[in-house]
Amino acid sequence: MKELSRTAEDYLEAILNVTLHKGYARTKDVACELDLSPSSVVEMFRKLDGMGLIEYRRYEGVVLKPAGREIAEAIKFRHDTLKEFLLRIRVPEKIADSDACFMEHELHPETVRQIRLLIEVLRADPDLCDRIRKCMDAQIIEQTSPKT
Repeated sequence: MKELSRTAEDYLEAILNVTLHKGYARTKDVACELDLSPSSVVEMFRKLDGMGLIEYRRYEGVVLKPAGREIAEAIKFRHDTLKEFLLRIRVPEKIADSDACFMEHELHPETVRQIRLLIEVLRADPDLCDRIRKCMDAQIIEQTSPKT
């Protein structure tokens, strides 16, 4: 994977997300996804276009080139994996999404793969997942109970 800034990775992931949702990505759609102004988005589109990761067409929007799509899919995989893990351990969705966005850039790919493996094990064995949650609940109760 090319050495990209977190911001560039976030743009590629946003372009992919919008494209998967709408079938295409326009400047205003990506701006909305990232909560940025369209002018900021256009500036990054030009940079990513110059890097050969996207094709930016001024009035038509943006298309991921193969290299850009590969990076975007890797980032999305990381984000989705980390968010699902955080949700499974009962982190509220808004926090899970925000933390996954931060973690997707920081964790080693092998760590993400191992977290994905754990998620697959938990999916395959719902009883195990329930036992883990009960243990977590017991720990929370123990930690919050007044000590006498």
